[in-house]
Amino acid sequence: MNNNKIKVGVSNKEGQLGFVFSRGGLREGSGRKGFGVTKKVSLTLTEEMWKKIDDHCTDNKRSRSEVIRNILESFYSQ
Repeated sequence: MNNNKIKVGVSNKEGQLGFVFSRGGLREGSGRKGFGVTKKVSLTLTEEMWKKIDDHCTDNKRSRSEVIRNILESFYSQ
């Protein structure tokens, strides 16, 4: 292990802690851009339906969130 010191700083976003680097690191506007608002939802489905969704996720290398979001967007775009 090397003797480099790690600095931890407080971000300007709600007091979140983050690592402070001499180059790059936490900057306003950096990182992946969001595409929507995150809201937690509890969804009750049959085991059979969850299996279909999970199989679709595996076959298409997609997350559950992405698959369910695509289903909803398709339904409401009609």
